[in-house]
Amino acid sequence: MKKYKILLVDDEAIVRDALGEWLNHLGYEAKAVEDGLKAIEQVELNEWNVALVDLKMPKMDGIKVLHRIHKINPDLPVIIITGHGTVDSAVVAMKEGAVDYVMKPFNPEEINVIIKKLLEHQEIVKENIILRRELSKRFQLQDLIGKSPKMLKVFEMIKTVSTTKSTILIRGESGTGKELIARAIHELGSRNKGPFIATACGAIPETLLEAELFGYEKGAFTGATTQHKGRIEMAHQGTLFLDEIGDISPKTQVDLLRFLQEREFRRVGGKELIKVDTRIIVATNKNLEEMIKKGTFREDLYYRLNVITIEVPPLRERKEDIPLLAEHFLNKFNIENRKNIEKISEDAMNRLIEYDWPGNVRELENAIEHTVVISKGSEIEINDLPMNLGEKIYSKIAKTDLHLDTVEKEHILCVLQFCAWNIKKTAEVLGINRVTLYNKIKKYGLEKEK
Repeated sequence: MKKYKILLVDDEAIVRDALGEWLNHLGYEAKAVEDGLKAIEQVELNEWNVALVDLKMPKMDGIKVLHRIHKINPDLPVIIITGHGTVDSAVVAMKEGAVDYVMKPFNPEEINVIIKKLLEHQEIVKENIILRRELSKRFQLQDLIGKSPKMLKVFEMIKTVSTTKSTILIRGESGTGKELIARAIHELGSRNKGPFIATACGAIPETLLEAELFGYEKGAFTGATTQHKGRIEMAHQGTLFLDEIGDISPKTQVDLLRFLQEREFRRVGGKELIKVDTRIIVATNKNLEEMIKKGTFREDLYYRLNVITIEVPPLRERKEDIPLLAEHFLNKFNIENRKNIEKISEDAMNRLIEYDWPGNVRELENAIEHTVVISKGSEIEINDLPMNLGEKIYSKIAKTDLHLDTVEKEHILCVLQFCAWNIKKTAEVLGINRVTLYNKIKKYGLEKEK
C-alpha cells in the first residue's frame, strides 16, 4: 500500500509529537520540523503530498512559509494551523494559496478528513493526466501531433518511407514542422543509430555553403588551416536534412546533383573521391516548378530530389489539430516555466481555432509560450492570448493604403512586437532568415519603442 508523505511544521513540541504520532498511526509517513527554514529544506529535498503549517512561528511565519513552498512546488497543498485569535489571518492565508485551515485545539480526525479529500483530489488529477497522455499518444508520431485526416495521411507516409533509402522532398509552408517530419523518418528507420544532421541552407551564406556541405582540405582557401569534414560526410550511415533547398546556388546544385547520382564527392580543394552512405531528405516552402521555369533551379536536380514527396498541410487546413497542439504546448511551457495552468478556457480555445496562423505551428507554439509566461491564473482566458497579431495589421492601415510595402512593413512590426523584438523568433514566425529580416528592418526604418 502506498504511504502518503505529510510534512508537519509547528514550533510547539507537544503539537509536533502528538500530531506526528497520530498521523503515523493512521498509516501516513509524517515528518515534523520546528520552523519554516527547516520546512523549506525538506520541500527542496523531498516530495511531499501535503504540508501542515502553523501560522504563528518565530523566524518565519506561516504565510511566508506558504509562499516559499509554492515557489519550490506550486502543486503541494498547504493546510494552515491557527489559534482562536488569528482567524482573520487564516482567511488571508486561504487567499494566498492555502487549501484549508484548522483551529487549535483541533481534533486530529478533522485533519485526517481534510487530508483524505486532498489526496483523493490528487489521485483524480493524476489519473486525468495519465488518461490525457494516453489519449494524445493515439494522435502522436514521434514529436508530431495531429488527428486530422491530412496529418494522419502524413503519419502513414512517414511510416512507409522510413524503411526505404529513397531521397525525400518535404513541401510545406514555413513553420509547419518539416524538420520534425524529417527527424521522425530518421528515428523510425534503420538509420536511427546514425547521426541526424540538419542544415538550413538559407541561413548559410552562399560562399560558405559548398564548404559546409562537402568539407574542405587544409589550404583550400584563406583561413582553411585544417581539414574539415562536411555535413554530408558527418551524416555517414545517418540522415542529412537540407532545409530551404530552393535557396542553394547553381554551383551547389550541380555538386549536390553529382553526389546524388554517384554517392561520392570531393572536399573543396581536395582530389580524393569520398564515398558515403548518407540518406538525403530535403524541404522547401518555395514553388520549385516556378523556379525551374525561371531557370533558378535545375530540372534534373528537381527530379533527383522529388523521388518521394510529402506535402505538409498548413495549420489553417487542419483546425481540428489546434486543441491537441495547444494542450501539448501548454504542458511543455508549464514545465519549463514552473507554472500550473490547468487548461485553456472554451472562449480562448475557440479564438485559437478561428485564427488563421500564417506562421503555422511555430507561431502557435510561440503564442502559447507567451501566454503561459504572462498568465497569472490557473486557466488561460481569451484576454491572455496575443491575438492582436492577426488583427493589428489592417486596423492601422487606411483602406486606401493597401500597398504591398505598407502591409509588409506593418506585419513585420507587429510580429517583432509579438516576439518582443527577438530577431531569431521573429524570423522563424515570418519564415525568413535573420539576414533578410535585418534588411527589412533597415528598409522600413523600424525601431523598437522605448
